[in-house]
Amino acid sequence: MRRRKIIQVICALLYNCNVTGFAEGKIYQGEGKGLCVPGLNCYSCPGAVASCPLGSFQTALLSSRYKIPYYMLGVLLLFGVIFGRVICGFLCPFGLIQELLYKIPAKKLKKNKWTKRLSVLKYILLILFVIGVPLLFAVPGFCKYICPAGTLEGGVFLVAGNERLHALAGSLFSWKMAVLAVVILSAVFIFRSFCRFLCPLGAFYSMFHRTALIGMRVDKEKCNGCNACVAHCRLDVSQVGDRECIQCGDCMEHCNNCALSFGKR
Repeated sequence: MRRRKIIQVICALLYNCNVTGFAEGKIYQGEGKGLCVPGLNCYSCPGAVASCPLGSFQTALLSSRYKIPYYMLGVLLLFGVIFGRVICGFLCPFGLIQELLYKIPAKKLKKNKWTKRLSVLKYILLILFVIGVPLLFAVPGFCKYICPAGTLEGGVFLVAGNERLHALAGSLFSWKMAVLAVVILSAVFIFRSFCRFLCPLGAFYSMFHRTALIGMRVDKEKCNGCNACVAHCRLDVSQVGDRECIQCGDCMEHCNNCALSFGKR
């Protein structure tokens, strides 16, 4: 869907429209940082004009370790109820980056039983690093130790543009650069590898695959069960609209009976 690519690019630009931040190597501190964008986009990116929902949720857990962070949980629930994994397919800049990397000519690894099993990892990361580590150790586990989007959008630009930070960058930054390198390399060979195997935000939004107001629709009267939609999908879906479906709509091109559509459910 050409329109999807346009939406992805527009979102990436809107999320990171503080152009002077890249030149100065400084984080934008305006009022917009009190709001969250729906996709994965690092707060520390010099261009970011709003916050990442995943990072904000971890911060909320840190500041209220024994209380439920109702505001951030409410924001995430609102995004999930309205969009679900449409956010992954249309509104996430890091998803766009992976799709562009996948266009690099190379022998591609197609989905198989092992990639489907690995998709469970993102749910484990959600429980352990997004919820568990902040509550138990008062550390934003996923952002600090794993998030490649934060390393690419925030760490690389800030460290490269700030001599003091460059001098302070130690073993943790080296570790995160190694994680980023693995994710970037894997995205060349595996379609949206980070989204499929490691993204806890996608894992959270996947819980709304049945209830989200917007997404893929299947007309059961027109569907003949040929399964062409699943066969042509590059993700580990078992059926259109399940937990692993990012609602991108690419499957509509392969449905000969026009049984698939995208919009309000």
